[in-house]
Amino acid sequence: MQQYDMRFTIVDPTGTISFVGDGFFMLPLVAACATNPETLPALLARVDDIDRRLRNRILNGLAIFDEHNVEGNYRAIQAELESPGEDPEPVFRVVDDLTRQRSLEPTRTGLIIFNLKDHRIVQVLNHFYAVERAGEVHLHTGSRYSRRTVTYELPESWSIVP
Repeated sequence: MQQYDMRFTIVDPTGTISFVGDGFFMLPLVAACATNPETLPALLARVDDIDRRLRNRILNGLAIFDEHNVEGNYRAIQAELESPGEDPEPVFRVVDDLTRQRSLEPTRTGLIIFNLKDHRIVQVLNHFYAVERAGEVHLHTGSRYSRRTVTYELPESWSIVP
């Protein structure tokens, strides 16, 4: 894990996913929540307009997860999570007690839960930047940050905890 890696867990009406990534992913995810996405695909579509690194990374990771894990047989993800190697932790769906537990374990930098169902952003542990209701985020082209920024403001229906 890199110094600024953070765990991100996203809850939508169909389930929960989790991944560890650059702490700088937090701001694009918060900004995407300002558009009130109801589902993971909607969140990813919005975040792709801000930071080109996230959408494909998450969708590719979930495709690999789905290829190696089938309902009732989650040995592949269990083996990966129980014996961490040098490879970064994969993107995964929360499907059992082990994946649920891991989805709630912060990295050294923290854990942020984006609950799209309940319009809530939970800062379980955040040693990076505080999540704010309004702000500005630099666009990322996929290879570098742009000088261009977008502003965002979370709707009143969204809460930030704590």
